[in-house]
Amino acid sequence: MTINPDLKYTKSHEWVKEEDGIAVVGITDFAQDALGDVVFVNLPEAGDEVVAGESFGDVESVKAVSDLVSPVSGIVQAVNEELMDAPEMLNSDPYGAWIIKVEQVNDHEQLLDADDYEAFCAEEG
Repeated sequence: MTINPDLKYTKSHEWVKEEDGIAVVGITDFAQDALGDVVFVNLPEAGDEVVAGESFGDVESVKAVSDLVSPVSGIVQAVNEELMDAPEMLNSDPYGAWIIKVEQVNDHEQLLDADDYEAFCAEEG
């Protein structure tokens, strides 16, 4: 399992990276591995509001459908449209295939650093 030390993480297995006041959100390597082959991603639209700790879409795999939980509150600035045609990018490059970018961030879930996230994943086994 790969964990990027430059990112922050949630206990629902999303990662977040802040770039010039914009929160970039994706799913972790742990999440994509647990899901199996991702076949569809249901995404919000630019301009939609997201709330920290609440679902903003879902990921469908051959195993199950799992909610995407926003690590931050704000407005969706951009959606990774490439995932509509190639959802498998979440499996092949979970830290490169971002899902949404959020602006006007005004709240966030309790985020974990890489070490704390690694320990959390080890507990979940």
